[in-house]
Amino acid sequence: MTTIKVVLPYHLRNLARVHDGDVEVEVEEPVTILSALDGIERTFPMLRGTIRDHVSGKRRDFLRYFACAQDLSHEPINTLLPEAVVNGAEPFIVLGAIAGG
Repeated sequence: MTTIKVVLPYHLRNLARVHDGDVEVEVEEPVTILSALDGIERTFPMLRGTIRDHVSGKRRDFLRYFACAQDLSHEPINTLLPEAVVNGAEPFIVLGAIAGG
């Protein structure tokens, strides 16, 4: 297991009863988008189904995944996260997207 930092949007922090800052989540290796999401849901069971669909596992609309200034939202779920995330230098970010003009 590896511990990574995760940044959650306000509404998910509120559901998880995290009031400020990053959260630390234990994830299984290799550290991928999937293992990060599994770790978030294991640490905060109340978030199951809010970041990704229960059945399909697909990312929810209006949520994006970022790491090291890269948008990973459309990458395969088994994509390895950058080494800076794995070693704790950078967070894995779940960002609430805004649509409209």
